[in-house]
Amino acid sequence: MKESKKSIRKTGIKLSLALMAVALMISGCGGSKGDSGKKGELVSIEDRYTPSADTPAWKLDKKEEATDLTWYVNADWWNTDFGNDVVTKKIKEDLNINIKFITGDDTKLNTFFAGGEMPDMITTFGADSAVVQKANTWAYSLNDLADKYDPYFYKVAAQDTLNWFKLKDGKTYGYPDYSNTQADYDSGEIPAKTAFVIRKDVYDALGQPSMGTQEEFLKVLKDIKAKFPSLIPLGFNSIGEGAGSLGDVFQDFLGVPLEDNNGDFYNRNLDEGYLSWLKTLNTAYRDGSISDDSFADDGPAFEEKVKSGKYATMLLDGTPQQGGHLQIFMSANPGKEYIAIDGPQSTDGNKPKLNQSGITGWMINFITKNCKDPAKAIQIFTYLLSDEGQMLVNYGIEGQTYKSVGDGKYELLPEVKDLQLNNSDKFKKEYRMGEFIFFGHDRYKALSTDSFPESIKQMQEWGKGKLVPHFILENINPDQGTQEARSLSAINTKWNTTMVSMIRSKDDNEFNNNLASYKSFLDENNWDKIVKARSEKMKINKEKLGIK
Repeated sequence: MKESKKSIRKTGIKLSLALMAVALMISGCGGSKGDSGKKGELVSIEDRYTPSADTPAWKLDKKEEATDLTWYVNADWWNTDFGNDVVTKKIKEDLNINIKFITGDDTKLNTFFAGGEMPDMITTFGADSAVVQKANTWAYSLNDLADKYDPYFYKVAAQDTLNWFKLKDGKTYGYPDYSNTQADYDSGEIPAKTAFVIRKDVYDALGQPSMGTQEEFLKVLKDIKAKFPSLIPLGFNSIGEGAGSLGDVFQDFLGVPLEDNNGDFYNRNLDEGYLSWLKTLNTAYRDGSISDDSFADDGPAFEEKVKSGKYATMLLDGTPQQGGHLQIFMSANPGKEYIAIDGPQSTDGNKPKLNQSGITGWMINFITKNCKDPAKAIQIFTYLLSDEGQMLVNYGIEGQTYKSVGDGKYELLPEVKDLQLNNSDKFKKEYRMGEFIFFGHDRYKALSTDSFPESIKQMQEWGKGKLVPHFILENINPDQGTQEARSLSAINTKWNTTMVSMIRSKDDNEFNNNLASYKSFLDENNWDKIVKARSEKMKINKEKLGIK
């Protein structure tokens, strides 16, 4: 993907907060009949086709005239073009549809629920937003549409994902992209996106040292500082509004538990093993191995240093998003490329629990009760979820843009690959592979070596066997609008500033005082109630997925 799913997901979360005000509007919309008398009523397909569980409906539908649908995407950056590139032209032909994309932000989305003309389909973000949680008032149940129009949908949709998005009425209204189930994790086809990396020339010059224990870690950073004075010994993702790669990413790397011994919420920020590593980072900071600039750098500033190889080592999250920057350095500096090593290890003997996209996914797609042709709309869902649709959106058309190389693997044709590498703007305009991601899934990336740049393939290889689903921790925050939700927002901000202050403390006493201040802040801001709410939602998550 072109942009970091994590960074845009943060935007989605911010957007969803604004949607709180829409909840009341939503509760009164979608169920009533419009002027045409057809809102919320399912169309007849008697003269078009007979649904089959063995054949996707789009292959059966005999409707001659093209169906015009409007599709609203709650993101201004979405490419609204349709039917002019290889991918969307094929979608248009196969499904006999014309799609008019509309984009906007919450203001535009709000107008739909305030009485404006609803689009046929809506894509939004934030699974715990008011819009998503009240989808039964304005969207069709996917179960109802699949039963009536396209039972083949159940063959391409993941049952765990459908269960995850069920509302209280037992039906599912939205389906996401990048939703990884337990089966996806077990397949080994999902690549890790986190790694502790070191420049190969530095690693070799120092005798390929271990950095697993805190003593080894500090020694190597000191050696780097002495032998490579022009480099910053240790780097990490931009702190920004969060914790960069030093918060939950580092906790995952150290294998900090996801729950306590009773299966309840565990405050991973206060895990003793993790805190001991933060104290080690504080020692590294006082030794001059961590630059003050690293706490102030924004994303572009961090990326510039990655491209120039300024960091000797990095705890790096989002390797696919950094792949282009890593490739620039790799191509210009043979033998100096970044490689993944085991890096810091748990003081408790825990194995890494690296995270990837969870079962909640990212974008969530809905068919509204205003949809002119819900039969055609559910066909779109089925088509894009199928192997046929996923091969199209990822690789294009066999023989025209890609070819099979055997063993279930594929590669782009040379001229297409050349355009992708050397003229990305033209590639996006003419082909659009890898961009039409409404129902995207990482497992299709595993089908081709062209899916990722050379610079991160060793990092992904290192990460095999280290991914652990974090399903039980998804969407467990207190309900928006509650006092606990407001308290949690303040607590998260407090932790991010505290973590940085701890690492930058001038001595152990200041480190301990910063930590004590955070603990007191928890006590003063409804922490017990937040833990209770999270623990209850963790239990619900386990029930949804049959986790004991």
